[in-house]
Amino acid sequence: MTTRPHDALFRSAFEHPADAAAELRHVLPREIGDAIDWSQLRLEPGSFVDPKLADRHTDLLFSATIDGGPALVYLLFEHQSTADARMPLRMLVYMVRIWERCTVDRPDEPLPPIIPVLLTHPARGAPTPTRLHDIVRPAPASIPGLAERVPDFLLAIDDISAASDDELRSRSLSVFPMLALSLLRDGRDEHALLANLETWAAAYAAVAAAPTGLHAFERLMRYVELRLSDEQFVRFRARLIELVPTTEAMVMRYSERLIAEGEAKGRVEGRVEGRVEGRLEAQRDILRTQLARKFGPLDASTLARVEAATPPELDTWLERIVLADDLDGLFRADPTH
Repeated sequence: MTTRPHDALFRSAFEHPADAAAELRHVLPREIGDAIDWSQLRLEPGSFVDPKLADRHTDLLFSATIDGGPALVYLLFEHQSTADARMPLRMLVYMVRIWERCTVDRPDEPLPPIIPVLLTHPARGAPTPTRLHDIVRPAPASIPGLAERVPDFLLAIDDISAASDDELRSRSLSVFPMLALSLLRDGRDEHALLANLETWAAAYAAVAAAPTGLHAFERLMRYVELRLSDEQFVRFRARLIELVPTTEAMVMRYSERLIAEGEAKGRVEGRVEGRVEGRLEAQRDILRTQLARKFGPLDASTLARVEAATPPELDTWLERIVLADDLDGLFRADPTH
């Protein structure tokens, strides 16, 4: 279980070259995008982020071919509440580390160009500077001959905090990275994660229906679960099943695994191990959702009965719900009939 949900979701969404290419083509100038042979894009191993910044920075390095020659594209994800006023300097440090590795791996070859790209979602503050010269004083351009002697580069930035749902949908992204970007954008706002669920319901359905959808779906659920409180996640899960019934099996599978993990070692982020009441509430929520779907709106007495159920009763009723014809059959006292 990861304690860095942003990191895990970002990597899952963009570690595949085709998904990374769609994001990079969106943010890079057309001239550069047209010069890159995207069919040759390859993920390279390693990370160049400072260990002390690993909670705020996540990176992916790709090799590419540009104008017939080798090149590197460096995609850095910044996940912090305020923009880093010295991000161009951070990026330069990471780029130098990449070039240093190049000199070790291929000491007799020229250095390849590195195209730096920043994906960010700051909640507030001034925008991220785009050039190294923006944070150097006196301004190199103000003194004749100085600009040519001070390193500089232009940083391509994709600030998804300002991206609307329609703008995200307009990108040439497959559904999983598109949905991942929406979650990363809303990840600091629990209310937004819940409120925007209906907007993205079709995307969840598409992810669940994909041939490799289980892993992607569980990665999305893990991110949401780590961003919400227990109570909020219960509501999110129930609402998702209500909006997209085809996700029920995956939601229940994830929930059952989560319950098992919780019993074995507790929830991450300081949640208490073996929280029995959390397990019971999860079971009650699943049962209420299934009952409402099968038998329609539940009356007060039925809701009260579910709320007061003992652990053995909940286990029995969850097993019976598939075959039960009515509530009387579900709640009968004798499990042998």
